[in-house]
Amino acid sequence: MSNRYGDFLSMILIILVVAILGIGGYFVYGIFAKNAINDNAESAISEFENSRKSVRKTSNTTEEEDDGEERDLLNEISNLTTASTKKAKTQEAEKTYMEGYEVKGVIEIPKINVEYPILSNVQKRSLEIAVAIAYSTAPGLNQEGNVTIYGHNQRNGLFFSNNKKLVQGDKIFITDQSGEKLEYEIYNIYETTPNDAVYMTRPTGKRREISLQTCTDAGDGRIIIWAVAKDDKNLSVDETEEEPEQEQEEQSNGEENQEEVE
Repeated sequence: MSNRYGDFLSMILIILVVAILGIGGYFVYGIFAKNAINDNAESAISEFENSRKSVRKTSNTTEEEDDGEERDLLNEISNLTTASTKKAKTQEAEKTYMEGYEVKGVIEIPKINVEYPILSNVQKRSLEIAVAIAYSTAPGLNQEGNVTIYGHNQRNGLFFSNNKKLVQGDKIFITDQSGEKLEYEIYNIYETTPNDAVYMTRPTGKRREISLQTCTDAGDGRIIIWAVAKDDKNLSVDETEEEPEQEQEEQSNGEENQEEVE
């Protein structure tokens, strides 16, 4: 009887040891995987920043050479056109890619220690290594319109896991492919359903805006964040707000003219 009891205890002990090793291994693997993702992101960001510096340096050199060759108005126009063409070609040649996905820019959220490349397409793999553009009403990052950026909530600090900690007034920084870095300010945060995409096409007028989307911790909802470029905060999102005043003025003029006729 005692031997059976001893065997039973040994079996329980073995199961406990295996379980502890399995759980420990899972957490260790998670840490290594997280570090690998962040290292990969840092490498892509470094390459992106270096390519932007290369573009600016080449562009400045081209412009200096062209300035020295100017002779008259026609030559000046010709040289400026040539410089623009060379600059465009240089920018095209200096595109940065991360596992085949074009890097459109970099997002930084200092409050939650976020810094990731912004990739061109939302796909399973692109969201496993960075964040990506889900939809855009703007021609590109830091341009008029709204750019929606999607990132996973891995519940471990990766990507947009800590977006729930952000509040109105917090800062987000976006660097685009030209090297321009803009500061955005959060002005709206809310939770919604997975099928809600109305915010993606919201009117922005002349404002440069971004939207961040991620899952709630439970996974059954979405956390949406709206942010506007700091320099555009005072611009109206209603492009037609002055029309009623114009119509009222026209109506008043019409009434005055009618009185004169009578």
